[in-house]
Amino acid sequence: MNREDFPLLKNNIIYLDNGATTLKPYILTDAINDYYQNYSANVHRGDYDITIKADNMYEEARKTVANFINANKDEIAFTNNTTDSMNKIIFGYFKDILKENDEVILSKSEHASNLLPWFELAREKKLVLKYAKLDSNYELNIDTLKSMINEHTKVISLAHITNVIGDLRDIKSITEFAHQKDIYVVVDGAQSVPHIPVDVKELDIDFLAFSAHKMYGPTGVGVLYSKYMKDIKPIIFGGGMNATYASDFSVTYNEAPESLEAGTPNIAGVIGFKSVIEYLNNIGMDKIYEHELKLKEYAINKLKKVPNIILYNKNSKSGIITFNMEGIFAQDLAIYLNKYGICVRAGNHCTKILKDEIGVKNTCRVSLALYNNEHDIDELVYVLSNPNIKNEII
Repeated sequence: MNREDFPLLKNNIIYLDNGATTLKPYILTDAINDYYQNYSANVHRGDYDITIKADNMYEEARKTVANFINANKDEIAFTNNTTDSMNKIIFGYFKDILKENDEVILSKSEHASNLLPWFELAREKKLVLKYAKLDSNYELNIDTLKSMINEHTKVISLAHITNVIGDLRDIKSITEFAHQKDIYVVVDGAQSVPHIPVDVKELDIDFLAFSAHKMYGPTGVGVLYSKYMKDIKPIIFGGGMNATYASDFSVTYNEAPESLEAGTPNIAGVIGFKSVIEYLNNIGMDKIYEHELKLKEYAINKLKKVPNIILYNKNSKSGIITFNMEGIFAQDLAIYLNKYGICVRAGNHCTKILKDEIGVKNTCRVSLALYNNEHDIDELVYVLSNPNIKNEII
């Protein structure tokens, strides 16, 4: 699907590491080059033509992102990435409202971006962090999640789609029962927003974080959505986020989202991201998701026949496939695949406590995108089926 739009695919590689970052289409670099060559001025700071154009394009990007997830424009703040968004949510909002012995529910399949900030806040505020038990497929069990809730539960913070198991969580059901008990729901959308339609109003999400680079956009651009945007306090201070200040330390900050965007932002990246979202809208997120699910089903059926392979998530509803080969270290396997031009991720994938659930620290991961096809899978299966694979790695 649309392979001709991605120049890196001309380099005779099979790119299967889209969960880490995606390849970039021509339309992104065209938009970035247009900014740098034709109106490369700062935003929110000038009164001349090219800076006014930069302002307009930057704010049009905010509107485009908002429409993409069915949010309001003033509910969108641009950040550096998902990690930055999660830190601004946790330390800019929850630091002020949570108190000692309040409970936050997570899971052991969460990315570090949704764990380490909570670890830090828990130490500082003496919070209680709980982990929702996973089922036999290593997926979240909603009934178990419900059973963990008590009068101290204040936040449920989960990935929409996890980055190793790839399970798609029923966020709408989670928000329905959580909000009945005045519990906030924070969603890490890094692996969902690039692959499935996400409607924050329909799902009734309180906070959502995601990154442009995982959805064919630039690195260094993230998104923070919240229905409580105006109540998020800045945690980074400087130019562009204040209205006034004086030598007696008096300061008036802008309202969020502007107060959360201190300093000169990645203007070119944000404008490029706008063009990418328009590109995805033209294809259709429903079509992208359907393509990836069909390709995953094709891949699983092929991979199950590979000798000595261990598949950890055959049934998850995303384009993520996590596996190992008996007797072969994950990184060694990834290096072996690289010899044949096949790019996969190996390691713990920033989910260092998932080993408590699946019993292994390191795995290989294939993560699919719109430009992957059956040929990519066939080549992967062919190379993994090499009867001399162990000898080649040694």
